[in-house]
Amino acid sequence: MAHLGFACEPPPDVDTDDCLPEYSYMFTPDILKGKVAFITGGGSGIGFRITEILMRHGCQCVIASRNFQRVSEAAKKLCAATGQRCLPVTLDVRQPQTISAAVDEALREFEKIDILVNGAAGNFLCPASSLSFNGYKTVIEIDTLGTFNVSKVLYEKSLREHGGVIVNITATLSYKGQALQMHAGTAKAAIEAMTKHLAVEWGPQRIRVVSIAPVPSNLEANQYFRNIPLQRAGNKTEIAHSVLYLVSPLSSYVTGTTLVVDGGDWMTSDNSFPSLLGIAKL
Repeated sequence: MAHLGFACEPPPDVDTDDCLPEYSYMFTPDILKGKVAFITGGGSGIGFRITEILMRHGCQCVIASRNFQRVSEAAKKLCAATGQRCLPVTLDVRQPQTISAAVDEALREFEKIDILVNGAAGNFLCPASSLSFNGYKTVIEIDTLGTFNVSKVLYEKSLREHGGVIVNITATLSYKGQALQMHAGTAKAAIEAMTKHLAVEWGPQRIRVVSIAPVPSNLEANQYFRNIPLQRAGNKTEIAHSVLYLVSPLSSYVTGTTLVVDGGDWMTSDNSFPSLLGIAKL
């Protein structure tokens, strides 16, 4: 069994889109037994690890992406490593009709969906002065509109009747007005507002709506980690563990809020323009 540290030590992880070679449980392994999760962006990156951790705890999953080959290959890995079922589906979060078709396919396979993780996102570094109209629109469409589109379809087709949990992946970019990230920061800030509104409106249907703001991608590459309070980069497994907590019965009274999982980075990270001049001309 893999060794798990205490307090601030990270759990084991792998950088690639592959399952963990070994895993130690902190929650009971069947805490999500009988549950079904629908995860956009579940075929790669953080979404892949979130899917894996949920499946390791008894959850059956649907992973969705525009790239069917990617999610199909990911599903095979996930099933082999966890022994749970994983259905790959294709959709475009900007096109509600494709979402509806994918959800219908998932419901034919599993009959219900209990958990939605809105992980699909688009982003790139760019100063606002150089950002094209279409580039800004695309990020808003994928991140903000995509989150609403998938949430609404799942609400209408399953969550309204059965209840459940929605986890939206956001970011801390807007907390300080991060340079080069106006487009993504705006989109994620809107999702945090959406989280609150949906939590209020859908709470009576026994639907919890929460957000998680994980470590920025530049920290995953071990850059600037000395500037954060925990003095290290974060990893995908500990982000997935935070999602596991939010969708589990342990957070049964948590809704309408954002869990920041970044080691304290947003409070102390450098936001100076000189340090970013090597990335883009402002």
